Amino acid sequence: MKMAFILFDGMTILDFTGFYEAVTWMGILGVKENVSWDFCSNKDRITDDRGLSIHIDRVNPDLSVYDLVFIPGGFSTRQLRYDTGFISWIRTSLEVEIKVSVCTGALILGAAGFLDGKKATTNPSAYDLLAPYCSEVVKERYVRDGNVFTGGGVSASIDLGLFLIESLTNADVAREVQKKMDYPYYRQEK
Repeated sequence: MKMAFILFDGMTILDFTGFYEAVTWMGILGVKENVSWDFCSNKDRITDDRGLSIHIDRVNPDLSVYDLVFIPGGFSTRQLRYDTGFISWIRTSLEVEIKVSVCTGALILGAAGFLDGKKATTNPSAYDLLAPYCSEVVKERYVRDGNVFTGGGVSASIDLGLFLIESLTNADVAREVQKKMDYPYYRQEK
């Protein structure tokens, strides 16, 4: 499984890191074969919404070579969804099997046309912005519609990562990762 993590100026880092921390455990634990990931952007250095600068190794790669494309959120997505160059690049992932967003990253999936006729979620502050892009805005921490996974606001990225793991493997693997992350909130033991 080859994953592309899309990073951009003004993104919210927890949207990215929560999901990243969870799903990369699939490779560490060896529960999926050939797990790898790239950090991708339309430029070689991005700065998050708090001032953290990140060097990007994969600039404008053809996203069609990946099995999963992940897009975080941040206030900048409100403008980025209208950036035709950026959205055209995201559209190179049309044939990618699994598309994932957290928070307002759903606006980018929507602007690329990947939420047409689908249920999705986003940060509660952006439900109205998401509505034109999908068939239904679902007010939950994570939503799956086919092979499109969307997560709610910021910390929902951890829950979405665990949910994706469970969807691709099983509940036991998700619980194992949950324990390794010392994260008691996804599915509580009974």
